[in-house]
Amino acid sequence: MSDGLNYKDAKSIYYFTVNDLDSQPVSLQKYEGHVCIIVNVATECGMTKTNIEELNELYENYAETKGLRVLAFPCNQFIGTEPTDNAGMKQFVKLKQIKFDVFEKIQVNGSEGSPLWKYLKLKQGGVLGDFIKWNYTKFVVDKNGQPVERFGPNTSPKELIEYLQKYW
Repeated sequence: MSDGLNYKDAKSIYYFTVNDLDSQPVSLQKYEGHVCIIVNVATECGMTKTNIEELNELYENYAETKGLRVLAFPCNQFIGTEPTDNAGMKQFVKLKQIKFDVFEKIQVNGSEGSPLWKYLKLKQGGVLGDFIKWNYTKFVVDKNGQPVERFGPNTSPKELIEYLQKYW
């Protein structure tokens, strides 16, 4: 997904390419100059309703005025809370009226983990270790593509506003 690039050599998220829900490659250079929230999502997690609603609200409130972008990555590594395939995820996006970008399902931990997520964890390690502990871990990325903040699943997307303001 990263065109053979070693994630440790990346200088920003812009070095990575990920697949959209049509399995088409998307260069993250597309987000250059934007503050981004990158988050792992799951359709059948107990935290989904609130997180999806609040991420949608943040996107609707700040995409036009502040250039905020939200990049969501489905992941099934946490007790099977994301069983859907790309077609199922497209239905979920339509049903929930998700306005932000949702990408192909990935792994966020382990040897098969996404190079982008390995990079995010390298740059913003966790309190109890770099690994992602659950769905809805959120990374804030500044306008230069640098991961600058990391928030655990229990941090509400709305709570990110005060942190995002530092980077707009």
